[in-house]
Amino acid sequence: MSRPVPVASGPYAPPVPDRTVDVISADGARLHVEVHGPEGAPAVVLAHGWTCSTAFWAAQIRDLVRDHRVIAYDQRGHGRSPLSPACSTDTLADDLEAVLAHTLAPGEQALIVGHSMGGMTIMAAANRPRFREHAAAVLLCSTGSSGLTARARVVPLPAGRVRTWLSGRVLGSRAPLGPVTPVAKAVLKYATMGAGSAPHMVDACARIVHGCPRTARYTWGAVLDTLDLDHGVRQLTVPTEVLHGTADRLTPVAHAHALVAALPRCVGLKELPGAGHMTPVEAPEAVTARIRELVTTYVAGNAPASLEEGA
Repeated sequence: MSRPVPVASGPYAPPVPDRTVDVISADGARLHVEVHGPEGAPAVVLAHGWTCSTAFWAAQIRDLVRDHRVIAYDQRGHGRSPLSPACSTDTLADDLEAVLAHTLAPGEQALIVGHSMGGMTIMAAANRPRFREHAAAVLLCSTGSSGLTARARVVPLPAGRVRTWLSGRVLGSRAPLGPVTPVAKAVLKYATMGAGSAPHMVDACARIVHGCPRTARYTWGAVLDTLDLDHGVRQLTVPTEVLHGTADRLTPVAHAHALVAALPRCVGLKELPGAGHMTPVEAPEAVTARIRELVTTYVAGNAPASLEEGA
């Protein structure tokens, strides 16, 4: 069965990148990387979440590309990045370091944005040399550092061992998702999006999630089931803002509050009323506005002179 493809038109249709690059990670894994926007513009690096791809950031890329250089990549096993036998928080950090090293000039800094597993990627890389060299600031969207199955409210049961066990089985399920049907979209909306999400948003997310290969989905789901990156949060010393939907069932807003309490340099928490887990799709203007504000505050004007001159 062929996998669904992203929508072909509208705000969630993936824009064509100015260039694509194959980046090789520390263990030889190949990563598909897209670069959008003018050379020399302030840089933004986008790391997507579990079962997503660069297509997930379509709305942000379309807006930012006018005056930012946007770098988006497919996590291993997602989109056009092949799955590697090694899947762990260490390889997430390796992959982000490889992308930064290949797409940014020495000393060049960027805003690094992570959604869900992309935020966990940032936490995993917090003490890595390349990350510290290139990260001017961070935006964490709809993410958490530990206790994902214990806090998840996707399974409609009271908190406790049974719900935690069932949530872990959902994350690691090997069942195929099948085609994007009305029933499939209703299930995905319930689990990952706010009740007010428009049909075109749900359709865009369903096409992306159902397009993720089954092996990548359950392999990474098993990693998330036992996730513990609390130490990474404490090592994330750059200015960091947290953005979260108040109706997030997959990573409830309690995760955001825990991050704010643990981050050494938290510069704000923005809660999006009624939004679920898929905040960049559900609230594209709000997410893009936070990106722009953080770039203006921490990144703009910091590019090396050679880049500013277009060398």
